[in-house]
Formats: sequence, C-alpha cells, structure tokens
Amino acid sequence: MKKMKVRFLFLFLLIFILFIGCEPVKSVSKKSQPQPVRVNKGGTMDTSKEKIAVIETEKGTIKFKFFEQDAPNTVANFIKLAESKFYDGLIFHRYEPGFVIQGGCPYGNGTGGPGYTIKAEFNSRPHLEGTVAMARAQDPDSAGSQFYICLAPAPFLDRQYTVFGQVIEGMDVVHKIRAGDKMKRVYIEYK
Repeated sequence: MKKMKVRFLFLFLLIFILFIGCEPVKSVSKKSQPQPVRVNKGGTMDTSKEKIAVIETEKGTIKFKFFEQDAPNTVANFIKLAESKFYDGLIFHRYEPGFVIQGGCPYGNGTGGPGYTIKAEFNSRPHLEGTVAMARAQDPDSAGSQFYICLAPAPFLDRQYTVFGQVIEGMDVVHKIRAGDKMKRVYIEYK
C-alpha cells in the first residue's frame, strides 16, 4: 500500500512538473497560416517576371534574388508568406557574428513557423556571403518560414540546407542587423 502511494505521488509530481515547466504553445492565427505551395519541377510557377524579395528593416533595405530553378517550392513558399504579410513586423531573432542572421519565427525565439513544413530542396548552390537559405530542425524536411542570410562563406552548410536566394543589394544592412531588429515589411518586386 505504501509503495502504491509513493508511485502515485511520484507520478502526480512528474505530471505537475511537466505542466509547470512547459510554456504553452502560442497559436498562430489562421489568417497568418498560408497553405504550403506546391510547384512541380516542370515549373507551374510564373517565371516570366523576375522576382526580387525586399526586406525593409529599421537599419535599411535588403534585396535578394531567387534561385527558382534550384528551389522552386521553397521560393514559392517564401513568396506566398511575404505576400500574405507573414513576415511583416517579425524580428531577426538570431545574430551569430561572422556567420548568419536568422529571422522568420512568429514567436521571435526560433521555435515557430507558419503551421506547416516544406520538403527540402538541397542543391549545389554554395553558402557565400549574402546567401539566403531556409533554417530547419534536424529533420531535413522541417523548414517552414525561418530563413538565414550568411554574413560570410559557410561551405560546411552546403547541400545540407535549402539555398534559395542571394543578396543583390543591402549587404551593408545585413552586416548591421542584430538579434531583435525588426523586419518592418517584406514584399516581392516583380520586374
């Protein structure tokens, strides 16, 4: 009888600690949860116009071109998120000197996403200064909305993360970004 009470008490305490120790997961509103975009390799996405991502920050503007041929689904997903204003007002939550800046988490701490994940599109594009790629967890197919921009070459990341863009303007701004800096607006220019 005493052993049973001890086991019950232990189980109760364990459950209690789990509930207290876990922060509740904040839900992202349905409005900010675009559905994943699926684009076949044949290119059902309109490629007749050049698309440029524009990130307006408190420190200036960053522009990057897309690598649609190498990562069509990832590019389509980023465009969908940008056009739905998902990124507007989010912060760069990570700054690693001489390595990367990272943003796109709706919670501002690197734990969130859009409510879905996309399939990895690892490719031969190298991680150079200004490379834009999808951040992910250990599962290769766990990227959603978080992306990073390289502050310097990072060849050890090649073929392990989906590279989908390259900064073409505002690299000086990229180097000024620190954790907590806001993306005021993210949109796509069509040329």
